[in-house]
Amino acid sequence: MKNYLTTMFWGTKNKDEFVKGIQHSVNQISPHGIFTGDNIFTYGRNLSFLDDEKFMTAFNKHIETDVEASVIWRINILCWAARQSMRIEGDFIECACYKGISARIICDYTDFGKSDKHYYLYDLFEHSSDMIHHSMPEHGEDLYTKVKNRFAELEQVHVTQGAVPEVLHQISPEKIAFLHLDLNNAPAEIGALELLFDRVSTGGIIILDDYGWLAYRAQKEAEDPFFEERGYRVLELPTGQGLIIK
Repeated sequence: MKNYLTTMFWGTKNKDEFVKGIQHSVNQISPHGIFTGDNIFTYGRNLSFLDDEKFMTAFNKHIETDVEASVIWRINILCWAARQSMRIEGDFIECACYKGISARIICDYTDFGKSDKHYYLYDLFEHSSDMIHHSMPEHGEDLYTKVKNRFAELEQVHVTQGAVPEVLHQISPEKIAFLHLDLNNAPAEIGALELLFDRVSTGGIIILDDYGWLAYRAQKEAEDPFFEERGYRVLELPTGQGLIIK
């Protein structure tokens, strides 16, 4: 049995003391199937993604930071959803791709370059103080070029710089199999959903990265009525993501 241990926990008053508490708890249980990080502490789990050689190869090839390493469970859920969506009519979208890490892992995991689908990635890639969402460490004027280069050999991947939802009117697919929203911004996510939801094919999968996090509760409060009006209910996952299968 395998474990996956990181010390990445958000919102702690004293991280060192918190991690000591986690370690104390780990010492009281069977040392198998333990996961720590990304505000998750669980044990006695199969952690099946650790046995998925193709996933782990793609993941280890492309992650660059301790934060990215800690969100492995979230990325595995994205890869599961993407793999399921390869059988569904339509293309892939990620709104707020940041560095393109998760999308690049998905491309490797699904052999996306061998498919006839297209993958549309959107982001501002830069940040200013007047924006609703917070900045990320690598936001800057050169990030767009770096992300373009990350997908240089995959002609089906389209990296577009611009604000969501406005940029979606310029370039976006008519049929969608997989939609990943990670905008940290309730109005932008609702704007994207208003434009794109009807294009999602039957069986298509939507992942809302921020749905279950208290820090982004405004998104949940906006998205719940949006989906309920259309006869859907979001499943909140332990990773903090929200899942909808259309």
